[in-house]
Amino acid sequence: MKILLMGNPNVGKSVVFSRLTGVHVVSSNYPGTTVGYTKGKINVGTEEADMMDVPGTYSLTPSCKAEEVARDMFFDEKPDLVVNVLDSTNLERNLFLTLQILESGIPTVIVLNMWDAAKRKGVHINLEKLTKSLGVPVIPATAVTGEGINETVSKINEVSKGMDSYKPKITSMNGDERWAFIGNILDDVQRIEHRHPTILERLEDASVHPVFGFVIAAVVLYITLEVVVGLSNMMITYIMDPFYYNYYGPFITNLISGWFPNSIVQSILVGTGYQDATSFGILTTGVYVEFAVVLPYILFFYFMLGVLEDFGYLPRLAVLIDSLMHKIGLHGYSVIPIILGFGCNFPAVMSTRILEGKREKFIAATLIAISVPCMAQTAVIIGLLGPYGLQYIAIVYGTLFLIFIFVGMLLNRLIKGESPEVFLEIPPYRIPHLNTLLKKTWFRVKAFVIEAVPFVFLGVLAINLLYIFGIMNVIIAALSPVLSNLFGLPNDAIGALVMGLLRKDLATAMLAPLNLGINQLVVASTVLAVSFPCIATLVILLKEIGIKDTLKTLALMMGMALVVGTILHLILG
Repeated sequence: MKILLMGNPNVGKSVVFSRLTGVHVVSSNYPGTTVGYTKGKINVGTEEADMMDVPGTYSLTPSCKAEEVARDMFFDEKPDLVVNVLDSTNLERNLFLTLQILESGIPTVIVLNMWDAAKRKGVHINLEKLTKSLGVPVIPATAVTGEGINETVSKINEVSKGMDSYKPKITSMNGDERWAFIGNILDDVQRIEHRHPTILERLEDASVHPVFGFVIAAVVLYITLEVVVGLSNMMITYIMDPFYYNYYGPFITNLISGWFPNSIVQSILVGTGYQDATSFGILTTGVYVEFAVVLPYILFFYFMLGVLEDFGYLPRLAVLIDSLMHKIGLHGYSVIPIILGFGCNFPAVMSTRILEGKREKFIAATLIAISVPCMAQTAVIIGLLGPYGLQYIAIVYGTLFLIFIFVGMLLNRLIKGESPEVFLEIPPYRIPHLNTLLKKTWFRVKAFVIEAVPFVFLGVLAINLLYIFGIMNVIIAALSPVLSNLFGLPNDAIGALVMGLLRKDLATAMLAPLNLGINQLVVASTVLAVSFPCIATLVILLKEIGIKDTLKTLALMMGMALVVGTILHLILG
């Protein structure tokens, strides 16, 4: 038996799915696309049925890739039953998709989620009349608390025993007829009671206010960075580093050195030891970079992103900055990949899949690579420049901000096409459900590890081979005289810049022992942030925007690094 879970975006569908299927779920991309969905199991009577969490969609007439997948899943998967989740506080908008589903004649169970929020808002829905109007079971539910979930499971069991008797009898309609039908239903089943706004509702309004909205955005960003950086550093300092340096590093180095002493296999697998940045072994540097440095930031960043998503803040942020983003060829929803970039550029570039067209994906991916330093690099820059004063950190990030604006406006002017308008349904603010939050974080971290680990290992292997065969030293020797004159840096610093190919944060950290002046540190930190993506980001750029556009991005980054590094050197002296 196959069950599809369908609904509009932001109706709490993932929470309902989590409640119905438990923890035994898998995430994957729909065939032929990069849009993901989740699949789980649910017990129906004595059998186990497949339940698929379809991407949120407003109708079966798609306007974006995710909605295309939702439509294809509905028509191609041939479900035996549909569980349609609706937002009780916005019945009018949600019923359009519901009617399209019912017109197909597939047995359907409707879940009116956020029933508690509807009552608080003064929205009263007559369940008996709604059930009669639609001709299918209607269950009120509050998924975050579990209310209505048992009733939903019971109704699925009941419907599965007599599918034919639960087939809806709604006849096919065009769009105008459907809206007219919805109007008639609402007149009959819904009554809205006037009431005063709550504190959360006042906060909702303030979040999109042209003045207070930006103040709130700054506070949210500051708290998010504090939580992510603070908790990640604690995890690295007290858990990951001690485990790696005291146990894993010595163990794997001794093991491989014993099996393949003084061989190229030893050089490839463990390099010259278990140092974090300089051994370049797949099982030493590769493992350290992926799990001891990147993973903590990814873990806490995804957790905080989930909090902001489930609370309902991100759509408001997208609306708040939409007009500004159009000036650089994007729309407000592009802020999500860019925010992700402050955690790690790899998932940020990956998440540009949510954008509509190739043009938007290229602009967003390029801006992320060229002017959005990851959380790990941010921590190192703050640690390196902070002791000299906040003004030096401001110079680096102010320069990156100007590059973001300049490159965005340049690409918007040069690339044909226009950024589409953003159409978002703004959900009410809700307190996030912890179990759902943890599960969502787990899925994202797991997907990141599965996708990123092979690429990071390949990147480490490539750079290691360049060092083993002496090619990297030739590159450094060739670039050093030119770059030293342009940037005013000693030759030793050029080696660190080249190290940025592997990890920008570690390369930035390698500047510390070189006894550079503060102005040289500012120049080197900025050039490292702008010049080239780390190897993991480079690989995902190739995958997401293709080799041709990746080469354009790289040319732009290196050209901008030369110009910006030279200008900063001339200004700072």
